[in-house]
Order: sequence, then C-alpha cells, then structure tokens
Amino acid sequence: MNREIKVTDSIVDSVIDKFVERASFGKEKYGCDLDREDLGIIDYINHALEEHMDAILYLQKLKKIVETKGL
Repeated sequence: MNREIKVTDSIVDSVIDKFVERASFGKEKYGCDLDREDLGIIDYINHALEEHMDAILYLQKLKKIVETKGL
C-alpha cells in the first residue's frame, strides 16, 4: 500500500516516522505484522496491558530521576 503523508509539523512528522520504524522493526524481529490473524482479542488486550505496564514503569523511573535531581 502506498500513501502520501503530507508534512504537518516536526512533532507529528517525528511520531509518524517512529511508527513506521517500529512497524519495520517488529516485522523484522517477529516475522509478522499487525495484519496477522493468529491472535485473538484477549491476546491483543494482554499485549496492550503489558506495554502499558512497561510504560508506567518507565514513567515512574523518570519521575524518580526528576525528583532526585531536582530537574
């Protein structure tokens, strides 16, 4: 699928670039993409929960760094 994405602003453009990079990385690492049909709804919910739990851990770590260093 080819699509043209118009330039928006530097932030939106960088996020789009990161999504494309992440999709390529995932396809290379796992040999599949989100068009796969071997996972069910619960599998996707579990993946999302795990990703969000990781994000919370990273945020807590960053908060601790900011509080400790007075940033």
